[in-house]
Amino acid sequence: MSATGNLFRRMNPISGEVASQAPAQTPDEARAAVDMAAKAMPAWVALGPNARRAALLKAADALAAKGDAFVAAMMAEIGATEGWARFNVMLAASMLREAASLTTQVSGEVIPSDKPGCLAMAIREPAGVVLGIAPWNAPVILGVRALATPLACGNAVVFKASELCPRTHGLIVEALAEAGLPDGLVQLVTNAPEDASEVVGALIDHPAVRRVNFTGSTAVGRIVAVRAAQNLKPCVLELGGKAPLLVLEDADLDEAVKAAAFGAFFNQGQICMSTERLIVVDTVADAFVEKFTAKVRTLAAGNPSAGKTPLGAVVDLKTADKLKALVEDAVSKGARVVAAGEAEGVLVPAHVVTGVTSDMRLYSEESFGPVVAVIRARDEADAIRIANDSEYGLSASVFTRDAARGLRVARQIRSGICHVNGATVHDEAQMPFGGTGASGYGRFGGKAGIAEFTELRWITVETEPGHFPI
Repeated sequence: MSATGNLFRRMNPISGEVASQAPAQTPDEARAAVDMAAKAMPAWVALGPNARRAALLKAADALAAKGDAFVAAMMAEIGATEGWARFNVMLAASMLREAASLTTQVSGEVIPSDKPGCLAMAIREPAGVVLGIAPWNAPVILGVRALATPLACGNAVVFKASELCPRTHGLIVEALAEAGLPDGLVQLVTNAPEDASEVVGALIDHPAVRRVNFTGSTAVGRIVAVRAAQNLKPCVLELGGKAPLLVLEDADLDEAVKAAAFGAFFNQGQICMSTERLIVVDTVADAFVEKFTAKVRTLAAGNPSAGKTPLGAVVDLKTADKLKALVEDAVSKGARVVAAGEAEGVLVPAHVVTGVTSDMRLYSEESFGPVVAVIRARDEADAIRIANDSEYGLSASVFTRDAARGLRVARQIRSGICHVNGATVHDEAQMPFGGTGASGYGRFGGKAGIAEFTELRWITVETEPGHFPI
C-alpha cells in the first residue's frame, strides 16, 4: 500500500472491467524502497553462494506453483492466451534455476604481476542495488530476468513493475518472499502511469542504485540511458526490434512457413523478437507466399478466456489503431493484405502484407502486433542488404538447406541474435540475450549477465618488502 493510500487501476483490455489495482507510489516512496533494499543486501551477501543458490531454487519452485494465478493475471491485465502465460512461467522458472547455478560462477583470476612478491587478483563483487524495469508483453519472463542474475551475484533489487500488469509482476515478488529471501531484499515499486517518469527518475538518481536494467521501447530506453549516464551508472538495455526472417532459394519452405507463423504471431506479435519482416528471394517468393497466407488465414483472434483461438488480444486500442494505420499506409502505396478476419477492438487477427517496399511505414517501423511484412529480394546479397536496412538489431533468422551457407549469411546480419533454420522467437535462460543499434546494448542470460551486474576489482597483496624510488 502506498503511504498516501492512493491506488491505480489496470483495466481489462477486452471487457473494460477492472483487472487489478496497485499502490500508486510516489518518488519519495520509491527512494525509500531503495534504502530498504540497500539495508537488506549485506545479509544476502553474507549467506554465501550455495545458500543463495538454494534460495533461488526454492524461488523457482514457488514461482512455478503459481501457474494458475499467473494465467489469470495475464489474461485479465494484458489479454494473453493461456499458452503464452504458461510458457512465461516455465521459462521464468528456468531463468531462476539458471541464476541459481551462477552463484558459484562469480569468479575472478590471479594475474601475473611484474612487481616482485606482488599477488595481483581480479575479483568480481556485487555492484550494489540493481534497478530492474520490466515491460508487460512477456511479464513473467522479463520480470524474472530483471532480477534473477542480479540476485545470484549478491545484489539487492528494486523491481519497477509495469503499469499495465502490476498484479502479474507482484506475483513474482510474492514467490521470492515465499522462498525465504531476506526481508526487504527485493522491493516492488508500482506507480500510476502519469507518475512513471518521476518515479523512474528518482530510482535511477538514488546513490545506492549502481546498475540499471530496462526492457521496453527504444524511445523510453533512450531516456533511461541518458538519465543513467548523467549518474555514471551502467545500463543493460533490451529495446525494440524489427526482426527479419530470410528465405533463400534453397530453403525448406514448409519449415520456413512454420517458423514464420510462430515468430510473427505468437503472443499476437508482441515480443521483442517477433518476426516483422519476411525477406524472400524472388525465385521462391510466390510459392512461399501461397503457403504462408494459407497458414495465416487460420490464425484468428478471440477472447483468451474462451481458449478457442490461437491469438488473444493486443494490449490496448492504441496498439490496434497503430496497426491499422501501418496497414492502410502500405495498401495506399501498392501493398496487398491477407488477414484471418476483421479486427474487432483489441482482437486483431493475423495479417500478412505483401509487396512491401521501403517507402512504406511498415518497412521500417516496429509494429509490435500481429502484422508481418513480406519483402522480395533479388538474391542472397540483396536479402542481407534488406535485413541490415534497419535501425534495429535484436533477432534474425535465415532459412537454407545449406547449413554452412546459413552460418555465412548469419555472420553478415547485424543483430545480437541470429538463428539458422529456426524462428526469430527463441529464448533460453543460459544464452547471452541482447541486441545492437536501436535494440540496445548489454547482455542478459548465463555467464554474460555476471559481468553486467558485478564490479570487477583489482586487488593486490604484497608479500615482500617494498622498494620505492623515493
